[in-house]
Amino acid sequence: MKTDIILCGVGGQGILSIATIIGEAAMKENLYIKQAEVHGMSQRGGDVQSNLRISSNPINSDLIALGGADVIISMEPMEALRYLPFLNKNGWIITSSAPFVNIPNYPDMETIKADYKKLDHVIMIDIESMAKENNVPRSANVILLGAAQKALGIEYDKLEAAIQRVFARKGEAIVEQNIKALAIGKAAQPNT
Repeated sequence: MKTDIILCGVGGQGILSIATIIGEAAMKENLYIKQAEVHGMSQRGGDVQSNLRISSNPINSDLIALGGADVIISMEPMEALRYLPFLNKNGWIITSSAPFVNIPNYPDMETIKADYKKLDHVIMIDIESMAKENNVPRSANVILLGAAQKALGIEYDKLEAAIQRVFARKGEAIVEQNIKALAIGKAAQPNT
């Protein structure tokens, strides 16, 4: 088993929480894991990117080479396109469809959607709306994780158990909200 994942978005969207949940699930399965993070401008609204490598064999580097990523999980649609050169030809992009416009020359969403239509393996969903509609507004990132579950190759129940461990100190209500969010994302996966 080997899965190389790029997680990206902007500061404050919960990218690092997704990485923590995936890492927790992988460690409980006695898999090897390496992670490297980049925090753009180290502030809310700056670029955040994480390389997360999971394998049943030892991992030498924490960085993913060009064309080496199996999955890109992005909280922001333009950010995923930034890392497209790292995606392998059979790789998946799972992204939010809602832009986080934090720069003056942000591209038109129709242009971004046209770029996605050229790709074979994309799940683009409006996680922000789904989170609000389902009364889990602070768990949009976990909805995205649920949508990425099959592409990650991690069993659903392993992610659910990781959520319970990661959020346990925040109380049962937070754990339940995030488990609900994971289920919402899983339901949004295409039947492929």
